[in-house]
Amino acid sequence: MRNLFIYLTLFLSLNARAQIKTPADYVNPFIGASTNVEKAGALHGLGKTFPGATTPFGMVQVSPNTITGGDNGPGYSYEHTTIEGFAFTQMSGIGWYGDLGNFLVMPTTGALKTSSGRADHPGEGYRSRYSKEDEVAKAGYYAATLTDYKIRAEATAAPHSGMLRFTFPKNDHSRIQIDLARRVGGTSTEQYIQVIDDHTIQGWMKCTAEGGGWGNGAGKPNYTVHFYASFSKPIASFGVWSAAISENQKLKRENIESDSFRELIAKSSVEKGCREKRGKHLGFYTDFITTQDEQVVMKAGISFVSMEGAKNNLNSEIEDFDFDRIKENSKKLWNNALSKITVSDRNEENKTIFYTALYHTMIDPRCFTDIDGSYPGGDGKIHKTDKFVKRTIFSGWDVFRSQFPLQTIINPKVVSDMINSLIELADESGQKYLERWEFLNAYSGCMIGNPAVAVMVDAYNKGIRTFDVTKGYEYSKNSCERFGNGERGYSSSISETLEYSYFDWCLSIFADSLNKSEDALKYFKRSKNYTTIFDPTVKWFRPRNEDGSWQKWPEEGRLKQDYGCVESNPYQQGWFVPQDISGLCELLGGKSKALADLTELFSKVPDNMMWNNYYNQANEPVHHIPFLFNRLGAPWQTQYWSRQICRRAYHNTVEGLVGNEDVGQMSAWYVLASSGLHPVCPGDTRYEITSPVFERIEFKLDQGYTKGKLFTIIAKNNSSENIYIQSATLNDKPYRNCWVDHQTIANGGTLELLMGDKPNKNWGI
Repeated sequence: MRNLFIYLTLFLSLNARAQIKTPADYVNPFIGASTNVEKAGALHGLGKTFPGATTPFGMVQVSPNTITGGDNGPGYSYEHTTIEGFAFTQMSGIGWYGDLGNFLVMPTTGALKTSSGRADHPGEGYRSRYSKEDEVAKAGYYAATLTDYKIRAEATAAPHSGMLRFTFPKNDHSRIQIDLARRVGGTSTEQYIQVIDDHTIQGWMKCTAEGGGWGNGAGKPNYTVHFYASFSKPIASFGVWSAAISENQKLKRENIESDSFRELIAKSSVEKGCREKRGKHLGFYTDFITTQDEQVVMKAGISFVSMEGAKNNLNSEIEDFDFDRIKENSKKLWNNALSKITVSDRNEENKTIFYTALYHTMIDPRCFTDIDGSYPGGDGKIHKTDKFVKRTIFSGWDVFRSQFPLQTIINPKVVSDMINSLIELADESGQKYLERWEFLNAYSGCMIGNPAVAVMVDAYNKGIRTFDVTKGYEYSKNSCERFGNGERGYSSSISETLEYSYFDWCLSIFADSLNKSEDALKYFKRSKNYTTIFDPTVKWFRPRNEDGSWQKWPEEGRLKQDYGCVESNPYQQGWFVPQDISGLCELLGGKSKALADLTELFSKVPDNMMWNNYYNQANEPVHHIPFLFNRLGAPWQTQYWSRQICRRAYHNTVEGLVGNEDVGQMSAWYVLASSGLHPVCPGDTRYEITSPVFERIEFKLDQGYTKGKLFTIIAKNNSSENIYIQSATLNDKPYRNCWVDHQTIANGGTLELLMGDKPNKNWGI
């Protein structure tokens, strides 16, 4: 009997351990994986994330693609019913016409088809319908069944390489085919393919603005993806297809979406046994006989430097065809990354939302550097360094608000890498200023402002100084001089005037830190330029004409979308004076009037928090606003509204992001706010304290940049009703501030909050 008890105890213990979930187990990559405009209620669509396999800040993303054209940045939308292939590069959460989606691999059976065909006509091309019932997406893994071919497709990734495993039916005409021309939002403009041996191919795809892509070419994309791929089954029978692209053929998004272009690709010539070819629209295929449930694995290294770099990347990371080993290693990499923050709570759903959000903040800025330290420079040459990792995809206007402040706490090395990358790009390219939306070395010029200045100053003031500060300051100054409010003190819009004023403030405190007193005073004065567009007659911000006269005030007043504003209205954008909140209150008639107006902004927000004219979590201009209540003497309202937003705007569903993920920003807001912290003014080292969603949050600190090991936030008696902070202690001493400094976090310690169901209007004032 005693032995039976021991065995039973051991069995229960092992079973309990088996059910313990790691951070990666909570990740649901389907959250936000839709571009659906109708459900979003706005042209920007929903989250626009991809569900495929990647690693933290990795170069490779192996993901299903459901559509080539349209405003479909991630290449995938959950409601689509067909898959046209699995690409090895992908963008996440972007709102402009997308790019990447290169090296599209598709398993097929039957007759060879060289065009993907139309989504509403499966069968005319190589795309396939797929089963939603057994579609799986996890951190580092994706799988789906291609029902037209009866093939199970699985994907996993390493930092610079990826793997696909296909389980085929019994068929004499099974195939793996690779569309080398394919690209999200356009097409690559030139390709090269070479068969190395009976298992291996290599090549490249050149992607320029002539082929659409980023912003349908307006983002000035210009990159080359090199690949080196191996197959577990010998490629005894193979060939290349080539479309007859004429010299005057236009290749932008609208051109490649046309029926005539699709027909041209469908009629491509096929050269069986071709071992090497260069052309304008190429594809490669390998045919083989398969037995029932036979598995064929393909692995590929990717490089933006060279085919040799792609080969080295692959061989360094994936030695054999053991798919499951790479899958488990990918999960391990995610567990290590996601453990930078540990949350404890009884609500499993909230933990899924949290860890998926944290996961989405660790896709970009991605690695642009090969394993040996080589990377493409801004001068078009190949460079090599071991001092930093060259990073890319910097969505500055979005990510300076929450994404980079989050990373300053948990991944300061990544922040340092990105700043080094921007400085070096400015230097090598000869531009000598910091790009606001960098894409694979391209100065795309997307959006407004000088967000890289804010990111640099925020990092510098938080002790992240592992970059060339002299050049950093020079290029920050050049940025503010090149793009700013100028001598007249205002720009062509409310958004630009307010944001340039803020970035001038960032530069002023940077100058002050470097003892450049003359510059500090000059740019501090410029930071007050937001006052030049405040019209006392309408008691709000209003755009001016070039001659200084006011633009006509619309019937809708400050609720008019896009009236002098970028992706917002004056009511939403007008609160963006983070550097001088007391000055803003003066313009509004005092703190009490400002507080009343701020309260009004939230009073008419729709229950689902989708796109609207009041507090609009779906887009970035408002992301600091809930935390302004702390600055206006009503911290209980910050606590109430941050909890409301976390509950109403973030869900464990495909529609779980109310707006574009925007390269980590939307999710970073949630990670910080649900942890009980968020900045109002990056560049200032102050974080506002708010109501945590979780009972306990532990930030693991990087001791290369901090003194402390852990900073812990404990919310005692926390629940969905007990959302208000009653009192606080910091390292066991009473704490009455509704904010905490970055240095306090960096030193490590414990912030303990006592929660209750009614506001304590005396705490934090």
